[in-house]
Amino acid sequence: MPVESGSSAAARQAKQKRKSHSLSIRRTNSTEQDRSGLQRDMLEGQDSKLPLSLRSNLLDLFSQIEREFENLYIENLELRREIETLNDRLAAEGQTFEGADLAKGALKTKASHSTSQLSQKLKTTYKASTSKIVSSFKATTSRAVCQLVREYVGHRDGIWDLSVTRTQPVVLGTASADHTAMLWSIETGKCLLKYLGHQGSVNSIKFHPTEQMALTASGDQTAHIWRYMVQLPTPQPVADISQTPCEDDVDFSDKDEADGEVEGPNDCPSVRTAVTTLRSHQGVVIAADWLVGGKQVVTASWDRAANLYDVETSELVHSLTGHDQELTHCCTHPTQRLVVTSSRDTTFRLWDFRDPSIHSVNVFQGHTDTVTSAVFTVGDNVVSGSDDRTVKVWDLKNMRSPIATIRTDSAVNRISVSVNQRIIALPHDNRQVRLFDMSGVRLARLPRSNRQGHRRMVCCSAWCEDNTSCNLFTCGFDRQAIGWNINIPALLQEK
Repeated sequence: MPVESGSSAAARQAKQKRKSHSLSIRRTNSTEQDRSGLQRDMLEGQDSKLPLSLRSNLLDLFSQIEREFENLYIENLELRREIETLNDRLAAEGQTFEGADLAKGALKTKASHSTSQLSQKLKTTYKASTSKIVSSFKATTSRAVCQLVREYVGHRDGIWDLSVTRTQPVVLGTASADHTAMLWSIETGKCLLKYLGHQGSVNSIKFHPTEQMALTASGDQTAHIWRYMVQLPTPQPVADISQTPCEDDVDFSDKDEADGEVEGPNDCPSVRTAVTTLRSHQGVVIAADWLVGGKQVVTASWDRAANLYDVETSELVHSLTGHDQELTHCCTHPTQRLVVTSSRDTTFRLWDFRDPSIHSVNVFQGHTDTVTSAVFTVGDNVVSGSDDRTVKVWDLKNMRSPIATIRTDSAVNRISVSVNQRIIALPHDNRQVRLFDMSGVRLARLPRSNRQGHRRMVCCSAWCEDNTSCNLFTCGFDRQAIGWNINIPALLQEK
């Protein structure tokens, strides 16, 4: 058996001393040494097939992992204190954010990562708080106010269209599926005259620009021109209705109110005979309008054609064909011989009759569903609405693409544009009415609840530019027309 030399024994002792010294450096205090020794004794006392040296190494590794987690835990405690300090500073400025959420969950592995998340959270909180401040400032400085002034009730079926006279006396006209058209006193809500000449649904009504004549289109495949004479009753005091901010009323119920037969005004005078009957269409006449000057009218039909008539002779001047499907609406320019027709073929067409010898047509394909209406403004714009839930504003000088697009949550019916304020009124299938400016900025939504507003689809809107108690009218399939007073602050319109 070999004998160990003195130098070899000294080297082995020095190596053990260095190993013992390195292990002692890893121990932070005597408590950890006692705990490690206790754990080592427990390992030795347990039955295991692993060699004792391997089990000892595993114990050392687990101890190191535990110390790493302790360091991370201390680091997170320091981060929590920093968050509390920041919260105190933010609270002094009226802003707070939930720092506790940042510290919850798994322990952070790097202080830089935690700091990055903290910075992002602070930025988000600052932006949100700033937005709230700006929004509250806008709401208090320029609030649109919409007041329901009067309801016009008397039709026995849904109201498709309405219009306001352009001459004195100023009255409201409505066209209904009950085969009648009615004229109403705007200030009293009383029916002044009922037209009974049609044999089908009356789909539209428009008034002559200078005379007391009305033009109505019907499902009986005709359009009628008839004269009216009305005497306005003495205005009565308007009931005290509190002014309602346009955005505050919310519809909490889809429940329709009583749908029983509405008693029409029995004492209302009636007219049964038309001055002129226009008969050239082979389908429902859905809309009609007067050209500038009132000597010609244009009609739109489900037979896919629009007809231009001479009022005095009742003769057909032009048949405007080209649409692939039924027409839905027609409108004339207030100062020029221009006509725009809308169709279910997703297009609207601009017809130019300014040159008597020839008329031109332009086709516009800006929508993806039925174009329900397209109307002119006093300027050089056309506004189109569609079942694709959009409204688009076009420039007549360059109609390759719209200059503004309004996206909504419901199909849009017959729109109207205010001459003075240039505000677009959008009646919707979902019973709402929204107001936008020509740039596509939303200005207001008319109040709607169980007690005021429309209870069914809103079919049409019409502005009144005269000095009356109502400056906007809407009608719907709930058999009533409603007069509104809309007050849009100038600051809100200029934004």
